[in-house]
Amino acid sequence: MTEKTDVTPAEAQEIEATGHYVTGELCNEKLQIVPAGAWRQSTMRKLKANEMDDFMEDVLSPESYEAYLDLDPTNDELGEFINAAGESSGESVGKSNGPRASSRSTRKR
Repeated sequence: MTEKTDVTPAEAQEIEATGHYVTGELCNEKLQIVPAGAWRQSTMRKLKANEMDDFMEDVLSPESYEAYLDLDPTNDELGEFINAAGESSGESVGKSNGPRASSRSTRKR
């Protein structure tokens, strides 16, 4: 994605509910994608299972999905596009901070 759009998770859900998308760029083509914060867990399972065509069909507008199929991007190009979509909602796709360490020290016996 060439433009960064700050979207809260609540706004992302509203965008998905109303059918709005953010614009991203894949292989020099502008595509419409649902902000990552609005991606359903079933959609995330498709991404984790590397079912890329099914995943892209879930997150792209119908016109953009057809363009994606025609573009036939490389793994690197697609990865950059998906990561940029995640960043547009303030999260990096596939990366988690994990649990935080306790601020309390452990008592020694």
